[in-house]
Formats: sequence, structure tokens, C-alpha cells
Amino acid sequence: MTGFQAYRLFEDQGKVEGRVVEMDIDELSAGEVTLRVAYSSINYKDALAATGQGKIIRAYPRIGGIDLAGTVASSRDARFREGDEVVVHGFSIGVDADGGHAQYARVSGDWILPLPAGLSLLDAATIGVAGYTAALSIHLMELNDLRPEAGKVVVSGATGGVGSIALDMLSRRGYHATAITGKDAEHAYLRQLGAAEVLPRKSLAMGTRPLEKALWAGAIDSVGGDFLGWLTRSMQPYGCIACFGNAGGAELHTTVIPFILRGVRLLGINANSPMPLRRIVWQRIATDLRPRHLAEIAQLITLDELPAACAKQLKAETRGRTVIQLQP
Repeated sequence: MTGFQAYRLFEDQGKVEGRVVEMDIDELSAGEVTLRVAYSSINYKDALAATGQGKIIRAYPRIGGIDLAGTVASSRDARFREGDEVVVHGFSIGVDADGGHAQYARVSGDWILPLPAGLSLLDAATIGVAGYTAALSIHLMELNDLRPEAGKVVVSGATGGVGSIALDMLSRRGYHATAITGKDAEHAYLRQLGAAEVLPRKSLAMGTRPLEKALWAGAIDSVGGDFLGWLTRSMQPYGCIACFGNAGGAELHTTVIPFILRGVRLLGINANSPMPLRRIVWQRIATDLRPRHLAEIAQLITLDELPAACAKQLKAETRGRTVIQLQP
């Protein structure tokens, strides 16, 4: 297990640079379980970390990558044995501990989820933290009484990783999913994933009244800012909004009127959730929420292609999920 490749981030006089290096297992951050990483992915947070933006990483050198799928190479944790297939995302990987952008990783056993039956390692990596966020959003909205017969569910940032998988999952569950995108060339892709309708972002008339026309039974929102304010005003009575991003701004300007007159429910989505909830949601991902278009959503790259892919991610020039194949 020596001489493996990793994309490691270094800081020199405040400038962050990454490069593919040869490493030994003993150079990895501490953990009871050593994993042979099959696949990882590039999330927006990873792209920020790889370029030094956002101050994601506090101590260098560090291997980025906030999710991974692979097999146990060795374990000092009795819960895991060599050859077990597993998924890891969140907790500290790729931030305070070395992450998935390497052929091996070493992590705490408390961070590891056994690969659910019915999913391959490539499936799990394509889903990753983005797909988990989509599934968690749907799970929590359904706990708040969202049902397909209630009406339309709108997905913002629909060509992104979360948005793409959310459309796939919603369609499978029988929801009328409406995709909102600023990418006019991607309408066919969104319909392929299951969007019943696609709305260009520039076509939206948001208005300024405390309550606008009631349009949506549910919403999965990556934008935040003024867009999220409009969602609160345009929800149907007792509609649910799952909020997980702030691409359009971190401030929320609205009134209490949608909440006290329509009973609108605003749900905060934190994908770094406790393990008991992860087990429930991942089991749903493997069964009733299982995406049907992962091959269309995933773009496979190699470790050497990671820097260019991170740059494209930050420029919003990607769609779906960029998955890194770490093993031959």
C-alpha cells in the first residue's frame, strides 16, 4: 500500500496550489480504517478548496475531496473488515482530514457507511454528497407531508449535481418536477432526467408582494438570496422548501406572511448529518429514491484532469456530477 497517487494541496505564502504526488499510507491523516478509494467526485466545496477560495481548508498540506466510495484495505475497527465496500462523505474528510482525491484514504470508523445493497461503488460516488443532499431534501419534505398529488415541485440550479439527481429522484417518485436553469442548451438533458417542464431563469417574474400566486407544493433550492425570498411568497399552502445553498446570496428578504397565512415550511438541509439519519436516507437512495439516469449524470475523469475540472466547476461550466476514477 505504498507509492499511491494523490492530488495534494499545498500553501505557500498564502497561495494554494495542488499537484499529483506519490504518497505513503503513513503520510495520511490518522484513522482506524484504511480505504482503497475506487471513486471520488468534485463538489463545489472541493473546487473552492483546490483553488484556495473560501478558506475551506485550515491546515496544509491536505488531500481534498469531501466524498468517496471504495473498499476497506485494513481496519483496526471491529465493525469493518478487509474487502468491505463503503461510502464516506462529510464529517472532516477533505477539510480537516485527508479526503477522497487519492487512491487511498484513512478515516475514522465512525464516518463510514457500508455500501447499501443494490448500489455499485460507481453508483455511490456518482450520487455522493450531492445526491445525498437531494435525497435528504425529499426525505424531510415528505416527513412534512409533501406528496406527488399535492402539486409541482420546483428545483433550482437544476443542471448541478444536487439538482440533476433531485429531478431523477422526484420523477421516480411520481412528482411533477419543474426545473429552473440559466443554461438554455441543457433543457433536453433536464427533460431526460425526468423534468416535466423546464423554465429559463430569465423568464421568472418574481414580484414584490408579501404573497404571490401560489405555484409550488415543494421546492429544492440551491440559490438562496432573492430567489429563495420569492419561493417563500409563491408556495402553496403548507408547501415545503428545502434550502441547501446560497449561490445567489446568503441574505434572505421576506416577511412572516407566507409562514403564518399559508403555513409555508422552510427546511434547512445540512448534508453533514448524524449517522442514524444517513443510514435511513442511503437506504432510500438504494430503493425508492434510486436514481435511474446516473450514467447520463456522471462524467468520469482521471486524477490528472482534476485541476481543469475544478476550474470548470467554479465557472459553472459543468453539469451533473464529475466523478474521479482512482483505480485502473
